[in-house]
Amino acid sequence: MTDPTQKSTSDMLGDALNHVSSLVRKEVDLARAEVSENLNRAGVAIGLILGGVIVALTALNVLSGALVAALTEAGMDAGWSALIVGTVFAVIAYVMANKGINDLKLANLVPSRTSKNVKADANAVKEGYHDK
Repeated sequence: MTDPTQKSTSDMLGDALNHVSSLVRKEVDLARAEVSENLNRAGVAIGLILGGVIVALTALNVLSGALVAALTEAGMDAGWSALIVGTVFAVIAYVMANKGINDLKLANLVPSRTSKNVKADANAVKEGYHDK
């Protein structure tokens, strides 16, 4: 190996450019992987929202049946039963849709690990130049 103090300026510049190029490639690869992971989570969140919508529609059907049964029957037993089941479905739909909406917030889709790495790399470069 050659002594770093004996390298020419062009050799040192070439090494620096190679290191920066490698670093940029790695950060782009990390960002790509992180965005892909975030998009997968967004897909799951959309699935939860769709599931919530389907359950909500079922709840509306059951609640509608409960209202009709409650109004037409004097005993109300069947109607109250349908009302309880419809309410449970409505609560499930709300929880699922709320979870899906929270998972889709833009802040959850930002490649945060990549941004932390880029900041750390920039700080390392600054410290390297200040030490010399």
